[in-house]
Amino acid sequence: MNANEDDRMKQLLKQALPPSGDGEPGRDLWPAMLRRLDVRPAAPPWFDWALAGGLAVFAVVFPAAIPVFLYYL
Repeated sequence: MNANEDDRMKQLLKQALPPSGDGEPGRDLWPAMLRRLDVRPAAPPWFDWALAGGLAVFAVVFPAAIPVFLYYL
């Protein structure tokens, strides 16, 4: 590429990409983060309990499969 093509490429890239600004958020994010940490976490859905129960039943019925499950964790 010659200098003319380089300049054209720089111009096209400047047009395509917006300026990044100063990189600082417009407001303080720490109070919002503290509020999110204080919120009680959601309870696991019912199908998570069903999967855990199914895994426990499977481990009781087929105890030789426990090392296989541990290997893949």
